[in-house]
Amino acid sequence: MGGTDGMPAPRTARWLPAAAAVAVAAWGANQFTALATVYRARTDWSALSLAAMFSVYLLGLLPGLLLGGPAADRYGRRRTVRGALGLSAAASVVLALPDEPSVYAARLATGFAAGLVFLAGTAWLRELSGPAVPPERGARRAMYATGTGFAAGALASGVIAEWLPGPTVLPALAHALGCLLVLRATRGLPETARSHGNGSNGSGNSSGSGGGNGGSNNGSGPAAVHHPRFRAVRHPRFRYVVLPASPAVLGAATVAYVVLPPLVADRVPGYAPLFSGLVAALTLATGVVAQPFAARLDDADSARATLTAMATVIAGLLLGALAADLDSVGLVVAAALVLGTGYGLTLGAGLHEVERLTPRASGPTSASLYQSITSSGFLTPLLLAGTAGHASYPALLAGMAAVGLLCLAVTAAHSRRHLPDPPDPYAAARREDSSVQT
Repeated sequence: MGGTDGMPAPRTARWLPAAAAVAVAAWGANQFTALATVYRARTDWSALSLAAMFSVYLLGLLPGLLLGGPAADRYGRRRTVRGALGLSAAASVVLALPDEPSVYAARLATGFAAGLVFLAGTAWLRELSGPAVPPERGARRAMYATGTGFAAGALASGVIAEWLPGPTVLPALAHALGCLLVLRATRGLPETARSHGNGSNGSGNSSGSGGGNGGSNNGSGPAAVHHPRFRAVRHPRFRYVVLPASPAVLGAATVAYVVLPPLVADRVPGYAPLFSGLVAALTLATGVVAQPFAARLDDADSARATLTAMATVIAGLLLGALAADLDSVGLVVAAALVLGTGYGLTLGAGLHEVERLTPRASGPTSASLYQSITSSGFLTPLLLAGTAGHASYPALLAGMAAVGLLCLAVTAAHSRRHLPDPPDPYAAARREDSSVQT
C-alpha cells in the first residue's frame, strides 16, 4: 500500500516515521521545561507567571486529546497528524518571540497539537506496524516514542540554551525544524483508516481489537458513540481506585522537573538550563522504564499496582521536600528518580484498571479519557507557585504527600471491591453462533 503522495515507504519501516511524529510532538510539549529557567534568569517574569505559562499547555492538550480520535476517524490519521505537526512547528516559531502573550499562545497551540498527535499518531503507528505485530508491541512502540520525545525535548532545549546563542530562540526554532523534517519523512506514509471524510468510524472495528484507534467506537448513532466510552468512568472502581491516583501521574513528574530544579538553581550557577533539562530527561526516562513493571504488579483481584505506585509518589514527594529544605542538588536528582518511577507506575497501573473496566472496542477512547484526567497534574506547579507566599516549598511538598496518603487510604479501602466481571471466554463463540443462525 502506497501513500497518497510521494513514494511508498518500505513495509518494514512504515511505523518509524509515525513514531517520529509522536516523538517530535512530545518534544515540543516539554521544551518549555528548560526555557522556563532561561526566562527566570533573563526576564522579570514572576514565578507565578512562568508556572501559568507551563500549565496553559493543559488548556490546549485536553481538547486535543478529546478530538484527536474523532478527527483521525473523520479526516484520516495521516492528515490529522501532519496538520498537527504543522501547527506544532508554527507554535514553536511563535514561542521564539520574546514576549509573554506569544509564550502563552504558543503553549496553548502546542498543547492542542500534541493532543491530536498523541491520539491520531498512536493509532497510526499501531496500524502501520501491521496485523502481524501484536497490539502490545505497538502500544510499547507508542509509549517509547512519547517518552523519548518528552525526555529529548527537555534535554535538547537545555543543551542548546546552555551552550548556543539565543537561548530563548534557538531551542524553539530547533523544534520547528524537527517538525518540518518529520513532515517530510511522513510524506510517503499511507492512510490506515478504512474510510474517512464522512464522519464514519473509519477503523473503529479493527482498532477495537488492538489497532489502537485513539478515540472511535463501533456502531453509529448517539447511543453507540457515547455509551461505551463513558462506561469505565461511571464504574465505582474508577471513582474509588483510579480517580484518587490520577492526579499523581503528572503531578509526580512536574514536581520532579518543574518545581524542584529551580529551588536549587543557586547550587549550579551558570548551568541551570542544562540541569533542568537533565533532571526532566532523567525523570521521564525513569518513567518509561518503570511502566512495564506496572504490568508485573497488576492484579485483577486487587489494586496492588496502584497502591505501590501511590506509595512511590508519596516517598518521592517527601524526598523532594527534604531536598528543598536542605538545598541539595543530589537529593533533587534522587527525588526525580523516585518521582519518575512513581509517574511510570501510576500511569501504567491506571491504564490496566481502565482496560478491565471498558469494553474492548472502546478501550482506546476510555484510555484517552483517563489520560485527560491525569493531565490535571500539569496544574501542580501553578498551584504550588500560587501558594508559595503562604508556606515554604518543603511544607507544601509535605502537604502534598499528606494528601497523597489520604488518597492512598481511599484506594486501599476499595482495593478488592467493585471488581469488574471477568471477560467471558465464550462470548465470541456465542456471537458467532447467533450470526450463523440469523
